[in-house]
Amino acid sequence: METKEFQAESKELLNLMINSIYSNKEIFLRELISNASDAIDKYKYLELTSEGKIPSKNYEIWIEKDKENRTLTIKDNGIGMSKEDIINNLGTIAHSGSKDFVSKIKEAKEKNDLDIIGQFGVGFYSAFMVADEVEVYTKTLNDKGYVFKSNGETNYTIDECDIEDTGTKIVLHLRKDTEDEKFDNFLEDYEIESLVKKYSDFVRYPIKFNEIEKSPKKDADGKEIENEYDEKVVTKTLNSMIPLWKKNKKDVTEEDLNKFYKDNFSDYEDPLLSLNLNLEGVVSFNSLVFIPSHAPYDLYSQNYEKGLKLYIKGIFIKEKAKELVPDYLKFIKGLVDTNDLSLNISREMLQDDPRLRKMSDSIEKKVVGALKDLKNNDFDKYLKFYKLYGDHLMYGIYSSYGYKKDLLGELLVFKSLNSEKDIDLKTYKDQMKEGQKVIYYASGKSIESIKMLPEIEKFRKDGINVLFLTNDIDEFALSMMGEYEKISFKNISEHDKEELNEDEKSKLEVLEAENKELLDNMKESLTGKVDEVILSNKLVESPVCISTKNGLSLNMERTLNEGPQGEQAKASKVLEINPNHEIFKTLNKIKADKELVNKYSSVLYNEAMLLEGFDVENKSEFIKNLNDIVIASLKK
Repeated sequence: METKEFQAESKELLNLMINSIYSNKEIFLRELISNASDAIDKYKYLELTSEGKIPSKNYEIWIEKDKENRTLTIKDNGIGMSKEDIINNLGTIAHSGSKDFVSKIKEAKEKNDLDIIGQFGVGFYSAFMVADEVEVYTKTLNDKGYVFKSNGETNYTIDECDIEDTGTKIVLHLRKDTEDEKFDNFLEDYEIESLVKKYSDFVRYPIKFNEIEKSPKKDADGKEIENEYDEKVVTKTLNSMIPLWKKNKKDVTEEDLNKFYKDNFSDYEDPLLSLNLNLEGVVSFNSLVFIPSHAPYDLYSQNYEKGLKLYIKGIFIKEKAKELVPDYLKFIKGLVDTNDLSLNISREMLQDDPRLRKMSDSIEKKVVGALKDLKNNDFDKYLKFYKLYGDHLMYGIYSSYGYKKDLLGELLVFKSLNSEKDIDLKTYKDQMKEGQKVIYYASGKSIESIKMLPEIEKFRKDGINVLFLTNDIDEFALSMMGEYEKISFKNISEHDKEELNEDEKSKLEVLEAENKELLDNMKESLTGKVDEVILSNKLVESPVCISTKNGLSLNMERTLNEGPQGEQAKASKVLEINPNHEIFKTLNKIKADKELVNKYSSVLYNEAMLLEGFDVENKSEFIKNLNDIVIASLKK
């Protein structure tokens, strides 16, 4: 017999587990039955692909109780485990990113957010919530039998044992009842039947249970004898065994889908959206797809794996078939079951199989179609979705270089200057002012920062709506779209004289010619910071703003330079000056004082950059220039 220590993180998580990180301890039975079903799946897969070398079985899961010894047993005749499997699967909890796993659970416990732990799904170790000792007897193909024993504290033992058939038997020694918790309830027939029906009704293999049936004992004359009973053992199958995705769609309720999702994807909330898909065609398949009502805790981590569970002919093949899900929909959960793929298909063949791509395309279209229906029929619920996953739709447009703009453009929604509620592109188009030729947008870190942009003043005054883009990906996505229903997008910070009518152009050209020396001196003083200094018709009350040329905005510049690639992008900046502002009139008066003009230029540039959401690079120089300007004005 060998004694081994749990890993440090495993011990810490076990301690959290035993001290009730789950708000609902009854889920232990669901987790152990789920593991048993997976083990049978694995054996059945090997059997079906072994060309008769591995014997077939009557696949079953058994639950047994022993009230006298206070034990509950769950056993299966699946694949079983080797000694190495026991160490890797039972001796280590959450071995992938285990420290992060433990810290997130502790954080949730400290916030008293106990229900959230459901999304961490720790399987076998849920047994320690109800048991103070667990024994696991197991045997895999062509190997010895082994027994694992642990009290869930610091260590565990592994020893050889005699087992005839492959499979696993887990014996739980239930904890003693306390004032608050009744562990003995898990030994009652009605409780066991109720929990299986509640959590595991759709498991594909029979979950069997021996129940004692009592009938009144009768005397020789056929009369019932008071308080005496005949007993017989009756074997019951506790589950329906019909996978939910194989049932007729009209027989599957929203409640069924919600329950299935929570039970099978370790979530504590109903999904935001559930899809029950039965598709026939070049490739036929059944699928259940769910959109979580909160983003998975690790969605943005490098370790996150997208994909749907893949079943072939009802046999589990792969936990995360990433080939079934485009990157921009990586947040969806679910499964696919098809008869059109070979059971022994390899991982490499999966990646190259055109049938899988057709399945992926069908699922993508169905998900997008369901989102469009949700947007049209329940806009408030759609906004909840968009707040969680809207940036993924933008990524879908951007990463496809605009190819998916027709598919996804209708799903985009925005905050805007003239609308209290979020609006989509169709609504914006329908509300465009007469003569308006483009869809205007402004980008920034927040709604508040966008509203402070000087150039937005004219749009507010003229009653022209402006879409607000606050996610880093938004502007890149719109640049890839190029247009919506033949109407181009335009950043309000983009320098473009083409929008001016001939009269406006003429007036500006005259003004710029009259002030050429001043503008040239300002441009020279801002060498390396701006490419041009011009007079503007964009501004109403503000003295200056920064615009950009050549399609790269300041927000895009910042995003690229802050990204993991460490790019050194540089937008072409133009300092635009309001010719009707008192500051411009002051500049005209002091234009002979080149040094003072330089100070004004620097201060105005920094003011414009601050309003764009950027910090002043040289704060001491900024303060000195500001003070010098104030002193110069006082002297006059």
